[in-house]
Amino acid sequence: MPRKAAAPGRLYQLKITLKASKPPIWRRVEVADDVTLARLHAIIQAAMGWTDSHLHMFSIGRTSYGVPDPDYDEDVRDERRVKLNQLLTAPKQKLTYEYDFGDSWTHEVQLEKVLAPEPGATYPRCTAGKRACPPEDCGGVWGYADLLAALADPEHPEHDELLEWVGGAFDPEQFDLAEATAALRQVR
Repeated sequence: MPRKAAAPGRLYQLKITLKASKPPIWRRVEVADDVTLARLHAIIQAAMGWTDSHLHMFSIGRTSYGVPDPDYDEDVRDERRVKLNQLLTAPKQKLTYEYDFGDSWTHEVQLEKVLAPEPGATYPRCTAGKRACPPEDCGGVWGYADLLAALADPEHPEHDELLEWVGGAFDPEQFDLAEATAALRQVR
């Protein structure tokens, strides 16, 4: 019989906001304070709805964290060796998470609260959010705005092509809390 994971000692309530998105696209998640940045990357991917198809990096101040690559000159500290509570220690502190260096989906990750775990609850979990995650490879927040304009205008010359590209329908206001929570259950 599988053992149930021990409850975390402390939780961080984080608000993850896609910077420059208008109106804002965000998620609120609760995670153990001692998750590594590598695991936080997986949590953000699941909660936001990204597909983890691109490179990423965390930064706080002038220090960057990610997956070190000897082929790049970037001075990046190994995200697998750094825990969230080593960087954020008090509410209102923030770090930056960038996903897909070409589209530059830049997120602000803010520590909102430090909490005690609820008996019987499973973490990480998503507790709130607003708006759909933009489709991958649509050109960052500015390309996303252009995509939404084209989808909203049946007379736009690329309307039909883009509608097919997004799978036939796309509601930018749609956020499904149950879906985000289910995605977080898959994070290892």
